[in-house]
Amino acid sequence: MDRSVISKPRVLSILLGLALVSTPARALESACKPVFDAMGMMVTTPTHIYTTETAAFHAGGKPTSSEAIYIGDAVYVKVNGRWIRSANSPEEMLRQEPEIQRNSKATCHYLHQESTNGEAANVYSMHSDTEDAKLNAQLWISRKKRLPLREELDIDIGGTMGKSHRSTRYEYGNVQPPQM
Repeated sequence: MDRSVISKPRVLSILLGLALVSTPARALESACKPVFDAMGMMVTTPTHIYTTETAAFHAGGKPTSSEAIYIGDAVYVKVNGRWIRSANSPEEMLRQEPEIQRNSKATCHYLHQESTNGEAANVYSMHSDTEDAKLNAQLWISRKKRLPLREELDIDIGGTMGKSHRSTRYEYGNVQPPQM
């Protein structure tokens, strides 16, 4: 039984991949507000997250899968087939969010309504250009629960690292801590 913890930088990079892309306060007052409210609620709601990533620089371009579970005061991440408890708690992640938001340059737009996994959702686009990457995402937010349901994220970090695509699904029913 491995009781090790995953490092904060690794968790933050995983969370970036799960669309915790932030935005300046002025944008939060507009189209980004529902997006970041949903992500904030997700961090404090029992959630099981499934992500598939395809990147030319990783695994020879073959899709790889990862999982994360947010439950209570813990975040668990499945790394190389093994569950590891994160060094960051959901509460710590929420405390870091205002600073991240102040330093970001993301923009959001409401696109339309549609269903995903049989649930009515509002669909938003997000875009961010930073020194390190260009991010483009679509996020489906439950109209009823105001929680994220699905995300499609394209990241371009340029150079030999190039582009990657991540598809993420968020589930909220019967979430349990993983068997470690």
